[in-house]
Amino acid sequence: QVQLVESGGGWVQAGGSLRLSCEASGRTISRSTVGWFRQAPGKEREFVAATFRSYGRTYYGDSVKGRFTLSRDNAKNTVDLEMNNLKPEDTAVYYCAEDPNLILSDLRRHSAYDHWGQGTQVTVSS
Repeated sequence: QVQLVESGGGWVQAGGSLRLSCEASGRTISRSTVGWFRQAPGKEREFVAATFRSYGRTYYGDSVKGRFTLSRDNAKNTVDLEMNNLKPEDTAVYYCAEDPNLILSDLRRHSAYDHWGQGTQVTVSS
C-alpha cells in the first residue's frame, strides 16, 4: 500500500511562487500515474496536472497551463508541482493522487485515482 504526503503549501502574494512536493512511501510510484488536484471551499475537486504512467508525458488543466510545471524524481519517489505567477483563484487545498493502472482517458477524473494524500493548503492573497 502506498502512502502519499504533500508538503510545500503556504501563503503567498499574487504573482508569487510555491513548490509543492508529493512524497510516496511503501512502494515506488515511478511507473504510476500521479496527479495533482485542488479543491476550494464550496467547489468541486479540480484537475491541476498529472504525469501519466507510460510515456512520461505531463498534462495540465487549462487554468494552470503555462504557469505550473510538474516534475517527477524517481530516485526520491516524489512528484513536484512548481507553481508560478499565482493568482487568488489558485487558493485551495492541493492533493496528490496516484494510481498504477490508470488509463489515459481517466487522467482528469479524481474518482479514478486509488490513493490520495491528506492535502496541503495554498493561499494566494491579492
